[in-house]
Amino acid sequence: MKSILIIGVGNFGMLIAKQVHELGHQVMAVDKDEERINEVLPYVTNALIGDSTNESFLRSIGINNFDVCIETIGNDFQSSLETTSLLKELGGKKVVSRANREVQAKFLLRNGADEVVNPEKEMAKWTAIRYTSKHILDYVKLDDNHAIFEVKLPRDWIGKSIKEINIRQKFGINIMAIKENGDMKLTISPDDVFEEGQTLLVLGEHKAIQRCFHI
Repeated sequence: MKSILIIGVGNFGMLIAKQVHELGHQVMAVDKDEERINEVLPYVTNALIGDSTNESFLRSIGINNFDVCIETIGNDFQSSLETTSLLKELGGKKVVSRANREVQAKFLLRNGADEVVNPEKEMAKWTAIRYTSKHILDYVKLDDNHAIFEVKLPRDWIGKSIKEINIRQKFGINIMAIKENGDMKLTISPDDVFEEGQTLLVLGEHKAIQRCFHI
């Protein structure tokens, strides 16, 4: 179980709070808006109304006690920047900040953020990938070039083994798991034979995935 601080509980912060709560972690939420704090209360261990750009207020929380500090302020970049800087200055072990543009990400990284997330950019990329392909069912970005994809099994692979397909040698793609009827088979061998109805979790470069699965 980890201790997570979320600063800013607008739509994005609220979604993070709910997901972290479902994962069983302890969550503290901070926002200037009392109405937002009241909405997030069912999903957090504790919540405070306060200004995250106020050093005395942040210091009183005990920033160094949290495993991760997530700053999600989306409509006031000055506050986002000041909050990020203060979180790191006050001992934040890992500070993750929200950016809406690339230039914002650069400033946040220079001023204390260990990592930056851009929810709009990530959603746009996922939507483009998911809905321009007939074969991709899910997608997890690893870096700018690599990702894990859940893909439909090509029909001409049915009845063939992993060894016969040999996509690792041909495309540099690794089959991580085979999924069937909701069950995930993580222990696979070159002799496993593909069956109709299966989907695959594959790891590789985006371009290699596109070439291999014709997407």
